[in-house]
Amino acid sequence: MSEERLQDDVKAGPGGAMTDEVGVVTGDLTVATIGESGERARIAVQYTGADEWYTLTGSPAPLPPAGLAALHAEVLRRVEHGGGAVSPPGSAED
Repeated sequence: MSEERLQDDVKAGPGGAMTDEVGVVTGDLTVATIGESGERARIAVQYTGADEWYTLTGSPAPLPPAGLAALHAEVLRRVEHGGGAVSPPGSAED
């Protein structure tokens, strides 16, 4: 069974997005929201065009009732807004 994956490019707002591996990332980013078993999704970010992916702090996150697309849209909105401590909705830091 393949994972469902949604991916889009976004420009991070002021303060960027917090990752587990390298701290805050800023600028042009690619965000991937990957559905996992157990009603959770993993969120990864990378500098657009780079090879390395980083875990968005707070990932994996529970899927909302509206599903993976709704979670992905909310994560994109939060990254565009910025603030440094962007984390997936429903995570411990929400």
